[in-house]
Amino acid sequence: MFKVNLLTRDGATVAFNAEPSETLLDAAERASIYLPSSCREGGCGACRVGRTSGDVELMSHSSSALGEAERAAGDILLCRSQARSDLALHAPFDQSAISFSALPERRATLVEMTPAGSSAVRLALQYEDDPAFGVAAQFTAGQFVKATISDGSIGRSYSLANAPNWDGRLELYVRLQPNGAFSTWLRTRAAIGDTLLLEGPQGQFTLDEASAAPRWFVAGGTGLAPALSMLRQMAEFADPRPCRLFFGVNRVEELFARDALDALKRALPQLDVVVCVWKPETAWRGFVGTSAAALAQALSTAEERPDIYVCGPPALIAATEQAGAVGGVAHDRIFSEKFTPA
Repeated sequence: MFKVNLLTRDGATVAFNAEPSETLLDAAERASIYLPSSCREGGCGACRVGRTSGDVELMSHSSSALGEAERAAGDILLCRSQARSDLALHAPFDQSAISFSALPERRATLVEMTPAGSSAVRLALQYEDDPAFGVAAQFTAGQFVKATISDGSIGRSYSLANAPNWDGRLELYVRLQPNGAFSTWLRTRAAIGDTLLLEGPQGQFTLDEASAAPRWFVAGGTGLAPALSMLRQMAEFADPRPCRLFFGVNRVEELFARDALDALKRALPQLDVVVCVWKPETAWRGFVGTSAAALAQALSTAEERPDIYVCGPPALIAATEQAGAVGGVAHDRIFSEKFTPA
């Protein structure tokens, strides 16, 4: 049995014991400490933390979840690591991202389902009244929920796009994958009034409130959702710090949430939004290229180094980290959430 100490971004420490035969994620949960995670198979990187000291055995995992450079820097995946000595770890999230009881499972009703560009849909959900939680939608902006259809056969995780609220409202953007199980259900069977089981909130992709740096958001496709949630939270708090959003899609017809972005610019006058299209038609007058390319261009003339929050496919995460490195942003000031096809 080894001792594990995990230091959170805001300076709190949680401790638990780990057997050599169990993963660190399982060991923490045995102690009723529920750390941010998602796939639990080494594929998403949601449980990535840094290692200050000690040894682990790191089992097979996806290189998109934990790359060679990250491993060399000492990062590990809690779901794929077994302790081989006492460990000191540091987390890229605050203590508020940790739960000390099992994740809530709540029922919600599908109340709106509308197209979001040519390849995604916007879902609006309403929590049902719950004896333990009431109707309130309590989460930290940037987190996600796992949504499962009522017969339990199909479940996928999606980021929340709205801010926490007492009315129990939830907003999701779902990219429609050609052969995705949840996407097929949405195309063929979903109807207003359907019930979904929601597990969460989950995830460590949240704002670092202790940092005074400008906040720059980089989003690809439906990776816009958590950026919307964080920016809407900033608008509610009248947060005055400088902020930018680089939102990218492949083609003009894929653009969505334009009204939401206009509303955000009115609520956050200091917000600068750059909409990027990788392969536009000739009539496009905005930025041509990816949101990571727009970020790189902006960093080249920026006077301050911002905190960067990026959400999208693995290639966008990698391109953003590279742009940040070239632009002088420290690796630990780039916070990411990878989307994987589902």
